[in-house]
Formats: sequence, structure tokens, C-alpha cells
Amino acid sequence: MEMCRGPCRRLISLLLFLLHSQAACRPLGRRPCRMQAFRIWDINQKTFYLRNNQLVAGYLQGPNIKLEEKIHMVPIDPHAMFLGIHGGKLCLSCVKSGDDMRLQLEAVNITDLSGTKEQDKRFSFIRSDNGPTTSFESAVCPGWFICTALEADQPVSLTNRPEDTLVVTKFYFQEDQ
Repeated sequence: MEMCRGPCRRLISLLLFLLHSQAACRPLGRRPCRMQAFRIWDINQKTFYLRNNQLVAGYLQGPNIKLEEKIHMVPIDPHAMFLGIHGGKLCLSCVKSGDDMRLQLEAVNITDLSGTKEQDKRFSFIRSDNGPTTSFESAVCPGWFICTALEADQPVSLTNRPEDTLVVTKFYFQEDQ
């Protein structure tokens, strides 16, 4: 018994030291970031691209295919996430504009956001999978979903009427290889 205590104590001391060292390396309240890149396109095959600093959805072909924006995602919890483009340097956010909600891009690094800070909640989206498709609901504005218009080359926006036939709220969301 006495021999087991010595090695066990050293092992416990080592584990406590390692856990403390790992926690000390990260700023308080920050989680380790695991940013992933995804391809996204709506059920009508429109992909996202940037035009005049605005995220739009359209049909990209030939040499224009290189304009496609990958969506960078950082998970907050199993269903909530931050979304961004340009390597996570421009983040999607939901902001109030009069009586409506507006989707906008903000020059914020996705890895600097925290799921526990109230001011970062506007960047949070809830991912809901339904078979092969995914929808994204604003965490700060429940009932408002990321959508595309039926017409090509229109801005990606938000809607509070996901059943409306004039907008598309279902997307294919595939990890980029």
C-alpha cells in the first residue's frame, strides 16, 4: 500500500500541474477555437460570394467559381455557432434596423468572439439540420433565419417567415476539403 501512494501522488501532482498550465495558457473565459471551413449553397444551387462588400447568392460558373465564399464556423455549443467569411475575418451578425432585422458583415475576427459575452450574441446562429439541409436561426433574434432570394445575385439576408415561397432558408452545408 505504501508503495502505491508515492507513485500515485506524483501522478496526481503531474496531472494537476498540467491542467493548471493548460488553463494558464488560455485567457480566462476563452475556449479553444476550432474554426472549420464549409461550402454553403441553397437548395436552388446558389452559392455565396462577395459583391461590393455585401454577401450575395448566385449561380457561379466557369472562371467565376473562384469567387465562391467559404463559410468559416466556430462552434459555441452543439447547435450554436459563429459564422464568418474571409478566413473568419468578416463575421455575419444580426442587427435591428427599425422594425426589421438585418444580416450584416462586421470586421471582427471570429476567433475573438465568446459565446458567454452578451455583446457577441448578435454573431451567434443556431444550426438546425433537417435531413440533408440546414437552416440558421439568429440566436439574438429568435424566429429570424438566414435566407436567400429566389432571384440570383441578391443579398443574403434574414427572414422571420421561413415558410414564405419567395425566400430560401434551407442550405446544403458541407465541410470544405
